[in-house]
Amino acid sequence: MVLAMQRTDELPERVRIREVGPRDGFQNEPEVLATADKVRLIDRLARTGVERLEATSFVRADVIPQLADAREVLQQIDPPDDVAISVLIPNERGLDNALELRDAFQEINVFLSASETHNRKNVNRSIEESLTGLEAVLGRAREARLRCEGVISVSFGCPYEGDVPEERVFGIAKRLRDAGAQEIGFGDTTGMANPRQVRGFFEHAREALGADVELTAHFHNTRGQGLANVFAALESGCESFESSFGELGGCPVPAGATGNIATEDLVSMLHEMGVDTGIDLEALLAATHDVASVLGRPLGSHTLVAGPVEWHRD
Repeated sequence: MVLAMQRTDELPERVRIREVGPRDGFQNEPEVLATADKVRLIDRLARTGVERLEATSFVRADVIPQLADAREVLQQIDPPDDVAISVLIPNERGLDNALELRDAFQEINVFLSASETHNRKNVNRSIEESLTGLEAVLGRAREARLRCEGVISVSFGCPYEGDVPEERVFGIAKRLRDAGAQEIGFGDTTGMANPRQVRGFFEHAREALGADVELTAHFHNTRGQGLANVFAALESGCESFESSFGELGGCPVPAGATGNIATEDLVSMLHEMGVDTGIDLEALLAATHDVASVLGRPLGSHTLVAGPVEWHRD
C-alpha cells in the first residue's frame, strides 16, 4: 500500500479500526436484511484488511428484529483467522446466548450512557443499574477469555441533558475498567462533539484511566464534524476508532441522530495523511457498493461517490 503523504510527528504511524456496520448499521435499517446478505457482506469486510469487526448483537428479537439472526450469522461467517470478531452484549442473558457460540468470536462490547435520561430512554435503566449488570457481564466474559470493551454513549454531550461532565464519564469508565474492560470506547452518539472538546477530552481520559487501557473514539457525523473530531483525537494520541461502512447506523433515540462516520471516508483521510490502517480502500469500497445495492438507496459516504484520491505521482 502506497501512502499519499509523509506523516507528521504529531500523528500516530498506524491506527486500529473496528468496523461496526454489520451491527450498528444493520440494526438501524427499517427493513431486516437477509441473513445470506449479512454473511456475504461481513465476509467481504473481513477481507479488506480490517483487524476488528463487530458482527452482531445478542439482543431480544422483539426489541431489535434486525439482529434476530445473530446465531445464524455467527455460525455462517468465515472470517480470516487474524480478524477479531466482536459481538455486542446487553446483559447476562445475552452473554449466556453468546457463549453457546464462544468459538465464533473473540471480543465482546458492553454499553451504557453517560446521562441518566439517555440511558433510561435507550435501555430503560439508571446508570447505576446498568453498571451493576455490566460489571457481572465483564467478569464472566473475562473468565471465558474474551477481550472486553466498554462503550459509553453520549460521552461528549447529551441531547436531553446538554453538558455531560468529564468526571462522570471517566468515573463510569473506571468502573468498567476495574470490572475487566481492556478497552473503553467513547461515543459521540448524536454528533454533539467539536474538535477542541475532543482534543482535551482524550488528553484527560488518558490521565484518568492510565496507560494500560485502550482508548477508542466512536464519532457520528450528525452535524458533519466526524472526521474533524477524528483528527483532534489523533492529535491527542488516540489510535483506535470505530466506524461503519457507507456511514450506516445512528442512534435510535432521539430522532435526527444520523450515522457513524463512514469507514471508507476515515480510511481515505488517514491514508492521505500518511497514517496506516492496514485496510485496502478499494476492497472496502467494493463492500460498500455491495451494501448500497442491497439497501437500494444512496449512502452518506463521500468516498463512495467521489472515489479514492488519484495523485498520478511517479
